Amino acid sequence: MKKTFAAALLTALAASAQAQSSVTLYGRLDAGLEYMSGVPTGSAANGSSTASTHRFRAESGNWGTSLWGLKGVEDLGGGYKAVFQLEGGFNTMTGSGPGGGGLFDRWATVGIANLNYGTLLVGRELFIANGVWNFDPFGQSSWSSGSLVRGRNWPASSNNISYQSPKIAGFDVYGQYSLSNATNWNGNGSTPQGREAGLQVTYTTALFQVRGMYDEIRNPRNGTLYGGTLNGANEQNVGAGPFAASREYTAALNVFLGPFKVQGAFQAIRSSGAQNVLPGQPTTLDHEWGGITWQATPAAALIAAAYHVNGNNGAGNATIYTVGGSYNLSKRTLVDIQAASVRNSKGANFGLSANNPGTAAATGNPLPGQSQTGVYAGIQHSF
Repeated sequence: MKKTFAAALLTALAASAQAQSSVTLYGRLDAGLEYMSGVPTGSAANGSSTASTHRFRAESGNWGTSLWGLKGVEDLGGGYKAVFQLEGGFNTMTGSGPGGGGLFDRWATVGIANLNYGTLLVGRELFIANGVWNFDPFGQSSWSSGSLVRGRNWPASSNNISYQSPKIAGFDVYGQYSLSNATNWNGNGSTPQGREAGLQVTYTTALFQVRGMYDEIRNPRNGTLYGGTLNGANEQNVGAGPFAASREYTAALNVFLGPFKVQGAFQAIRSSGAQNVLPGQPTTLDHEWGGITWQATPAAALIAAAYHVNGNNGAGNATIYTVGGSYNLSKRTLVDIQAASVRNSKGANFGLSANNPGTAAATGNPLPGQSQTGVYAGIQHSF
């Protein structure tokens, strides 16, 4: 009798422990076909583009990054939970992983969560600049809010401490602080990352949502707010400039009007510490966009948007005009399509994708002053 009772008690305790903790495997696969015109060819001896062509290729991640991950929670009692998340990106078409970014290049965090006090995490996360995602009509697809700032809006940060508050009277606060892990607080070339930090405040109602954000990324080489590197005896700053290291001020808005969602944002990107900057390399950028999504049916959505950037120091300006949409075949599977064109002012050479700066053919940027047009269609499955 005692043995039977003990066995029953152990079984009940095991079931209770299992119910209080869980681990979830999740992921997303995105793949399709892409056509693009205005693609540069490397016909000059130094690799610079001197002519354009078009291409047709298989693509992975245009509508959304292909990824997989694990996340878990354990009930600690008293309203507290231990949480973790591991997430890495990959290429659906080739099966290749994130390479130098590590197996879990997007998320590798552990922390404590409480419904009343919020969530504290430590580890690697998507940087706070990704907070524009849910204010972008195309949700940071390959041709959207990351393109004209050359990926400034979607990096990940290591050595990170973050806090997400609960929602109180419609407001919530999120903050990140990422240490450089260098002997110099801001970075001195001894580690891969300079200091990074950011804060966002969001107010949400049934009719609208507004978000204000501030973030900064320091140059890991010297801790400045400019992503240049010294080149030769003249010590001219060349490289990614404010696209790699800068301060960013963002104001973003969502308006919910039945089946329509209107979205827009303005970003002021500012740098400091640059020396001997070459003409055509910006030190400041103004970036804005606006668009509308029509949820025509529960399964079908149509989207139209425009994105614009203007750089100083002769960097010029560019605008992306784009339309697209998606159709849900099920709760987990959708098909998507997007068509877009980027128009550059004289001297500017921004592409549809978040390409590195420069005129080398390897960047994929169109020739200065020319346009680039593309269309892709694909399928995406989440699990």
